[in-house]
Amino acid sequence: MSFTGKYELQSQENFEPFMRALGLPEEKIQKGKNLKSISEIVQDGKKFTITVTTGSEVIKNQFTIGEESEIQMLNGEKVKVVVQMEGNNKLVTEVKGMKSVTELNGDTITYTMTMGDLTLKRISKRI
Repeated sequence: MSFTGKYELQSQENFEPFMRALGLPEEKIQKGKNLKSISEIVQDGKKFTITVTTGSEVIKNQFTIGEESEIQMLNGEKVKVVVQMEGNNKLVTEVKGMKSVTELNGDTITYTMTMGDLTLKRISKRI
């Protein structure tokens, strides 16, 4: 199953409390909570390029499954991670006490980040 495609954010749960927990300024949280986010994913075998555009902000990350890569988090911080693939439709990584799971089901991507007892869930559809 290939992740390649463009996806538009349809819904999200716990965005504000999760972003506060990440340390984002309140102004940025309020500005970002209603913006539609577009994710473009290019998969070439085990190599991924993910570009997320939210308003005028663009975050672009590249990684290879099973290899250490540097990615930019939602708060702008750059961290080293190893992304693993579970089955053929799930990308999983853990960074700084957070677990991130990106799951592809048909034309829908569900992105779940868990930090302690707080979970951010975002659902995007292929466009």
